[in-house]
Amino acid sequence: MTTTSTDFVDPAALIDPGTHASGDAHPIWRWMRAHRPVHHHPAGELPAFWSLTRYDDIRAAYRDHEVFSSAGGVLLRPARGGGDPGAGMTLALTDPPRHKQLRSLVAAWFSQRGVRDLEQPIRSAVRATLETAARLGGCDGVLDIAGRLSSHVICGLLGVPAADHERVFAWTNEAYAAHVPLAAQPDLMAYFGDLMYDRMAEPRDDIVSALANGELDGGLLTEQEVLMNCENLIGATENGRLAIAGGILALAEHPDQWQRLASDPGLVPAAVEEILRWTSSANHSLRTVTRDTCVQGQFIGAGELAVLWLPSANRDESVFERPDEFDVGRRPNRHLALGGGEHFCLGAALARTQLRALLTELLASPFTLELAGPAARVCSLVVSGPQTLPLRVATSYHPGSASRQWQ
Repeated sequence: MTTTSTDFVDPAALIDPGTHASGDAHPIWRWMRAHRPVHHHPAGELPAFWSLTRYDDIRAAYRDHEVFSSAGGVLLRPARGGGDPGAGMTLALTDPPRHKQLRSLVAAWFSQRGVRDLEQPIRSAVRATLETAARLGGCDGVLDIAGRLSSHVICGLLGVPAADHERVFAWTNEAYAAHVPLAAQPDLMAYFGDLMYDRMAEPRDDIVSALANGELDGGLLTEQEVLMNCENLIGATENGRLAIAGGILALAEHPDQWQRLASDPGLVPAAVEEILRWTSSANHSLRTVTRDTCVQGQFIGAGELAVLWLPSANRDESVFERPDEFDVGRRPNRHLALGGGEHFCLGAALARTQLRALLTELLASPFTLELAGPAARVCSLVVSGPQTLPLRVATSYHPGSASRQWQ
């Protein structure tokens, strides 16, 4: 879809997952930022909601949890399905002060210090994956690199024994493929129920133990709260895998940027931020308006829903120069891919560490990656990125050389 600044675009297309799978959402958001930055969508299969598309409005909503509440749910859901089962119980679906209390139970595992020691193990995992893929001639970048990496890392933090990492990975893949919540995967939830009871009896240095035995307001979390928070943390790996896979795809589609990065590895931190901005793997975040408010002169009533379109914020022309260009040296880069305010992503340091380790290992590795076919995109309102990413992996005779390029 191509548009000029004056061509009318129907914002209703945003509720079609196919629009996001085709990449046609960005021209719609561009038009909306210029002409209808705050737009009302009437009720249909989805409840009625307001779209927010400009960076400043979305950042302000993130920072004002008293007016834009997360407690009722953060994802658009068909009205017939009722409310989110985790509402009021999980990190994502609570407001302060409850949110801060929950966050304090697990924050240590996601701090800069907590994830610092993970970089070398992540690099080793990437190296092993590339070696296996080279023997086989190729791999799926989503499952074999991004998905397995994200899943195994969070499993380690939660306390899942290494021998069970692949089982958990398989169960989460089943849920993602079926487009159902992880809580609907019975084997996964039964497994974490057993792990929860084990950690109640014998706590260890892991997140499940912290959730099962930590106290808030002088009391323990309920068993349902423990399990829903485990599900919430595992579910966040879908965003991680899509950001990693999307980063691989972006570098494959922009070989000049890979060449630039290979010539100057000092750009890796900036490249990490640009991958996060460019991929914006969380498509939207929902808020419930708690009292009458005004955004861009538009009245939004108490009880109404507001959708924050993060990819739109991260391509806002008023904030980013050349927003539709992938630039591994972009500075400044104050994207909102990791949220903001009280709900700034708990796993931000982990997400950055995973991407940094991946890029560092790819730059140092004796392998080259080539697209082996077109990437299929996820068909979803919730997340954005490659569904499949077929790659060929071959040995390079000049590991680490700036002459290596994506094909």
